[in-house]
Amino acid sequence: MSKEGNILSFRILIDSKGNLVTELSGLLEKDARKIFNKDELPIIEKIIREGRIRLEPLHKLLEEELGYLKCD
Repeated sequence: MSKEGNILSFRILIDSKGNLVTELSGLLEKDARKIFNKDELPIIEKIIREGRIRLEPLHKLLEEELGYLKCD
């Protein structure tokens, strides 16, 4: 059984059609409560909360500003 999982991730990639794509994904805080114990939970929730605060604006900016770019 794997003990690895995605808490929060941000990717910038070029898809098979040559489009620039950004992807923000990760664990929801409510789901973290089901996985982590009471000692681990505060830092995991902080990572999720602060990471999203900082990454969501970047994700939106890149989608709006660069989403039209085609990389051939």
